[in-house]
Amino acid sequence: MKTLKIAIQKSGRLNEKSVELLKNCGLDFDNYKSSLISGVSNFPLEILFLRDDDIPEYVQDGIADLGIVGENVIQETEVEVAYLQRLGFGKCSLKIAIPNSYDIEDVSELSGKSIATTYPVILGKYLKEKNINAEIRTISGSVEISPGLGLSDAICDLVSTGGTLKSNGLKPFCNVMSSEAIMIGKAGIENHEHVQELLQRVQSVLRAKETKYVVLNIHKDDLGKAIELLPGVKSPSVVPLAEEGWVAVHTVIPENDFWDRINQLRQAGAQGITVMPIEKIIF
Repeated sequence: MKTLKIAIQKSGRLNEKSVELLKNCGLDFDNYKSSLISGVSNFPLEILFLRDDDIPEYVQDGIADLGIVGENVIQETEVEVAYLQRLGFGKCSLKIAIPNSYDIEDVSELSGKSIATTYPVILGKYLKEKNINAEIRTISGSVEISPGLGLSDAICDLVSTGGTLKSNGLKPFCNVMSSEAIMIGKAGIENHEHVQELLQRVQSVLRAKETKYVVLNIHKDDLGKAIELLPGVKSPSVVPLAEEGWVAVHTVIPENDFWDRINQLRQAGAQGITVMPIEKIIF
């Protein structure tokens, strides 16, 4: 039985969520904070802890079979890998930001300007698509200080909350790309038996995070209205209660419209609504 290798960040914004995801998939491993490699005791998998910039190339070259890394890193390194699963965490945007004093409104006004970035490949493609003739200045480290030091007119960098931009007198100007963590694999690896099993585990965890388990009581006369509002995994479960004419309905509700559904159910006659988290949903 071949032991797979998956590469994740050793440190950084994706490390904690990547470890949490793998733990929630039932994988038993430890020592990840003090080691570059950790074996999984209950699944044929080894976890490599690497710099995020190295992960795409390790996967492309087959040193690692799988990887968890931000889409921005994948695009910047221009590797050929398979996108196996978007993971829903590590969301951020790569944005062009300008000094607060700049009074420009259209992206075309960046022509003739200099833009500092650690993402020259992505930025170069964006500027080419927009037919903008701007100078790209590739730097490492703190990009946000470049305009203040006179090194550039603008910057292109990852933005999550925008706090760093604000503290450096910058404001977001336009979005270059949106990014999130993605599980990638070397070409053809998605057909591997253990990869398919791991993906099933990952998807079951992700589905569970997107839904809530709900139990509610409702009179039989109002049951039809409630069922119309409840998709369930397949369909809601209905169980008779001891009190004549009443039933308990068991279902799941998507997180993204949870409160709207709950308010509609209350208006339809639902009572005693109990909400519980779901650990996994397996189809």
